[in-house]
Amino acid sequence: MDNQNHGDLDPQMVEAAIKAGEQAAAEDIKAEAEKTKAERDDLLAQLSDAQAAYEKAQVEADEAKARTARLQADWDNFRKRTANEREAEKARATEKMVEQLLPAVDDLERAIDHAKTIDDAQVTEMAMGVEAVYHKILEVFERQGVEVIDPAGEAFDPLEDQAVGRVEDAQAYDDSVAQVLRRGYRMGGKVIRSAMVTVTFGGPKRPVEAPDDGEPSDK
Repeated sequence: MDNQNHGDLDPQMVEAAIKAGEQAAAEDIKAEAEKTKAERDDLLAQLSDAQAAYEKAQVEADEAKARTARLQADWDNFRKRTANEREAEKARATEKMVEQLLPAVDDLERAIDHAKTIDDAQVTEMAMGVEAVYHKILEVFERQGVEVIDPAGEAFDPLEDQAVGRVEDAQAYDDSVAQVLRRGYRMGGKVIRSAMVTVTFGGPKRPVEAPDDGEPSDK
């Protein structure tokens, strides 16, 4: 019975059914391929957007990092500049204070020198007290970076010494400091008051000192 029914099928109808099935399968495959392609294109678009967002975020992060570095550098410069300004202001205030104290220091020196010429026990004792005060002031000066300029016997230096007289001395080198009439002071390498001195003349020329370059000199 089944063989008879199978033998009754129209070959053309069978072929048409096969073609219809193949066409439906092809259309399904095509639709699936198009769907897959669309999904791929969507994923690629999302990936491109993600890449663009990443690159934008990277640029923004680099810009933020650069801004932070600039702000840090500006802060460091401001801090250093402010510290330098405070140090400079402190140095100026100290320099001004020292300049105002120098006349009193000069008076103490004159009092000490004068007391040494008087042969009196009470005067000598008082001079010792005055000299102790004088040395305490010099210690304070030293802690503040103040140095005494006392160039007796040294070569006259117009940058640190003020010549107020000349003394003929054939035994001393020419242009040497003969006497310091008033000591000078420097602070931080800056002369805040020149030493008042007398200068010799009539003696031999001071020999020129060879530069100290660490190399042995030829003899």
